[in-house]
Amino acid sequence: MKPFSEQCSEHQRKNAVEMPSEEARTAPENGATVNAAPTRESPAQQNGIVSSHDVSSPVSQSQTEHQLPSTAPASPAQPPREQWGGKYEFLLSCIGYCVGLGNVWRFPYLCYRNGGGVFLIPYFIMLFFTGMPLFLMELSLGQYGAAGPITVWKCCPLLKGIGIGMLCVSILVCLYYNVIIAWTFYYLGSSFQSPLPWSCDALHNIAFCGNKTNVTQSPSEVFWNVKVLGVVNSEGLHDPGPVRWPLALCLLAAWVVIFLCMLKGIRSSGKVVYVTATFPYFVLLVLIIRGATLEGSLNGVAFYLTPNWVLLANAQVWNDAASQIFYSLGIGVGGLLSMASYNKFDNNVIRDTLIITIGNCATSFFAGFAIFSILGHMAWRKGVPVGQVADTGPGLAFVAYPEALALLPGSVFWSILFFLMLFMLGVDTLFGNMEGICTAVLDEFPQLRSNLKHKTLFLALLCFAFYLMGLLLITDGGIYWFTLIDSFSTSFGLIIITLFMCIGISFFYGVNQFCQDIVDMICRCPPWCTKLLWYFKACWVVFTPFLLTFILTYIFIEMYRTSLTYGSYVFPTWGKALGVCMGAFCCLQILIWAIVAVSKESGTLKDRFKKSIRPLNSWRVNNINTATQEQHVEPQTVEGPFTVNLTEADFTAMNWESISEA
Repeated sequence: MKPFSEQCSEHQRKNAVEMPSEEARTAPENGATVNAAPTRESPAQQNGIVSSHDVSSPVSQSQTEHQLPSTAPASPAQPPREQWGGKYEFLLSCIGYCVGLGNVWRFPYLCYRNGGGVFLIPYFIMLFFTGMPLFLMELSLGQYGAAGPITVWKCCPLLKGIGIGMLCVSILVCLYYNVIIAWTFYYLGSSFQSPLPWSCDALHNIAFCGNKTNVTQSPSEVFWNVKVLGVVNSEGLHDPGPVRWPLALCLLAAWVVIFLCMLKGIRSSGKVVYVTATFPYFVLLVLIIRGATLEGSLNGVAFYLTPNWVLLANAQVWNDAASQIFYSLGIGVGGLLSMASYNKFDNNVIRDTLIITIGNCATSFFAGFAIFSILGHMAWRKGVPVGQVADTGPGLAFVAYPEALALLPGSVFWSILFFLMLFMLGVDTLFGNMEGICTAVLDEFPQLRSNLKHKTLFLALLCFAFYLMGLLLITDGGIYWFTLIDSFSTSFGLIIITLFMCIGISFFYGVNQFCQDIVDMICRCPPWCTKLLWYFKACWVVFTPFLLTFILTYIFIEMYRTSLTYGSYVFPTWGKALGVCMGAFCCLQILIWAIVAVSKESGTLKDRFKKSIRPLNSWRVNNINTATQEQHVEPQTVEGPFTVNLTEADFTAMNWESISEA
């Protein structure tokens, strides 16, 4: 890499809009290949033959348009790509996407289970050597290519399957994630009752409260299992039972909210995040202050942070740290890549990476104080150890914590505040996942982007399809299907996708070229950016692939040794096999589309492979709309031995470069 200042100066001299220098691809119409790009001073060349007409500039071409009959209809101009209304919209959208339910219901539990404060050591090691590098890679790839998770792989067509795999993972995540929002809606509506329906003050819960020895469930467990899920009416995965229509209405309302917020793309969702991304921080701060004033709260905090140094030698601790980084940062799903594609070309992705990743992890850490201070008070009220009331996942968000809130004075207010926070956290994360799906489809079918009616219809059909598929998850046995999809959708398949993304960019596209692309985007970055790039370069080439391989190996070992369970229910072998198939289907897209890319090329297998990892000609002009103001020029024709149609992309750069004939 050149010194940072020299790279920026060179980039500015080129004006950020040079035409690609890669070898042109074969024209499908006549089989001819254009081997040279004309300059302003030299005659145009087609297939090595000098034409009698010079191409001086797009302006001169437009002046002689009436003299040059066109043999092909003019292709419609590509619709302009949207951009964020400001850098804060992008930052808040990414923070809202990353700071989700996992920060509240998963990190605190993992922290106390894996050695308390000791867990922060492997957690931050995984953050610095896997989370940050992969986060920066996705943001940089999306911003430089100005494309979604599928189209962006014009930089290396062999790896297009990575984008397809991201799309598959995102579909599975969206399928079950909005069910959580539906549960939150149900609890939010129930929170307007006084007393709360899961508290001991409610008349119908008298039998479950008190000191009776035959009571095996708390009122909050009864409300969750019987009233909300109806899981007591199902025998297992094979017995889903009927749809629970109150939840079906909540799920419909959740998808309507998502549809309305995304109706105008980032122009609407970018404004919504000003509320949805900041409100949870306000609630967490209020809960921390309130929890600190409660009796027994220090016992909960001590339980949360008490270190157990012996657990550092346990591989499970390191695997949990890595999985939490992936779960909370949303790496490998396509949402980050899609949101970054709407950035301005010169946005500082390194600065954004540091802000978002560190802010996300700090949120996880401080959310633990809000959770365990109140759980400590609950344990003090019940006279039991904190470990008996702590839980993870839905058990924490919908059983343990609501029960703790019911013990507080003004429990209705605190319950409304808590579930409103969960709703905001869930909606923000779903925005990112849905944006990944929509951007991928709109980039592949750009005509949808230019037609608001068609785009609205597509979004409506997409949300409705997710709603219909989600009905399976809100049946009596829906929680079993929810657990199955949740366990395998972001398991080994996601790790394999991110591993191939890291290897593909580092070794196929070229880590030096990728670092140069980042430098081209952030010339105004302070000198420390250069030093950080050397660190990220080392991670992409060595540390990150190694750690991802370790995580993947451990996941396969655990998958073979342990059974999937929900409560006392053990999933059957066919159910676990179905989950493995879901994960395998996502990562197999890499192999399938790699075979397709190689088969499209010609020559020996080695030649085909080399051609399939070479960037397409359109790769390096994706940023033109954001780097400079683009002039629209109609396609023209040049007289020669045969007619060659020049399209808008041929005139965009305005600086022609001669390429010697191979």
